[in-house]
Amino acid sequence: MTLDPQVFVRADELRGDDAEDRELLLGMAVDAREYLDGHTWCERVDELRFGDGVGGIVAAFLARIVPARAGVDDWLWVVVGDIPPMYLVTDEIETPNQALEAYIEWRREWVTAVREERPLDGLPPANAPPTRANADALASRLDYIENEIIAEWE
Repeated sequence: MTLDPQVFVRADELRGDDAEDRELLLGMAVDAREYLDGHTWCERVDELRFGDGVGGIVAAFLARIVPARAGVDDWLWVVVGDIPPMYLVTDEIETPNQALEAYIEWRREWVTAVREERPLDGLPPANAPPTRANADALASRLDYIENEIIAEWE
């Protein structure tokens, strides 16, 4: 891994823009940890660092896990918020912005597959039934994240 985890603040030390934002982001850190802990390949989350985010909407965390089996990366990005959570390997993703962009790309593939009534094989689960209404709702959130949040981070 070429990224330096030390440049990101430990999740339990994050500040947020104000007290409300901090509380929302801390809750999202709990969500990220619980999401990873819910996978059989993750024995536990050893370290969680805050990349960037907007409380209650979306956040990217960098997580170091203790893998439960061989062949599982120990560093992962986790994107959580008012969207389906997803983990991403860090091989080519070094910034929170890149993590969000990759998240959006994967989720747009899910949206397109649902709208075109194609199989979802090979796509990360979205934790929602693959209905047109859910695809449209997710697409709307992705548009907001892309146009309002990622643009701000750049």
